Amino acid sequence: MTRWRKIGKHAHNTAPGSRRCGCPYHGPDFWSEFLGTAVLLLLGGGVVATNLLPKSKGKGGGWLLINWGWGLAVFAGVYVAFRTGGHLNPAVTIAKVVAHMFDSSVTLAGDIPVTGTNVAIYIVAQFLGAFVGAVLCWLTFKKHFDEDCDPALKLGVFSTGPEIRSYGWNCLTEAIGTAVLILWIFVSGYTETHVGPLGVALIIVVIGNSLGGPTGYAINPARDLGPRIAHAILPIKGKGGSDWGYAWVPVVGPIIGAIVGTVLYYLILA
Repeated sequence: MTRWRKIGKHAHNTAPGSRRCGCPYHGPDFWSEFLGTAVLLLLGGGVVATNLLPKSKGKGGGWLLINWGWGLAVFAGVYVAFRTGGHLNPAVTIAKVVAHMFDSSVTLAGDIPVTGTNVAIYIVAQFLGAFVGAVLCWLTFKKHFDEDCDPALKLGVFSTGPEIRSYGWNCLTEAIGTAVLILWIFVSGYTETHVGPLGVALIIVVIGNSLGGPTGYAINPARDLGPRIAHAILPIKGKGGSDWGYAWVPVVGPIIGAIVGTVLYYLILA
């Protein structure tokens, strides 16, 4: 299990196997974020497929099933990516970069410094992991994807979409949800608990329950864009378009929210 200790005002990961500074080998960091994000999308996409696809035993389980499924998918993914702090989300990585501008002692995780190379490794691994996780989800539900149903339901397993399409407002919704997530990540280190990744899971559930209705709460660029690309590439029977007109919203909105949430933390709460 990931261990945490207080250093100044920040919680830092001291998981076994942490190493850094000066070491040119970044393979473990890549695979940590890659596998963690793949697990996130396999389980998160899987709960949506369970709820939406024809002849699934969990069909019609509802919004709460999806929210709890995504929350526990984050829980599992964070444990898998313990080595790198379990970001699983470019918005979280970007938030750490912004935090480093305010406080040079902030790292990506443990003794992993904020450098251009490390940030690129995190983000590339997250997008590729999300793509692979979505492919694994499709393979798991292949026979259900082969059944006839609304193409929008099949797309919904892979990516988010708005209930009322208004790009500016949709982007704002994603930014607000992500800002809440980022603020919680920063302030959670001030309260000594032993819940670990379960706390992240619960904040994901409450964001979904409270703020997810308008857009499906991507709050993670990799979670949406990686699987959307998979949807476009995979030979899914009866699929429609991948809704590329909306694809920028779950990328730009969370990035804005990550920046705003971090700045608010340092200007008001830190």
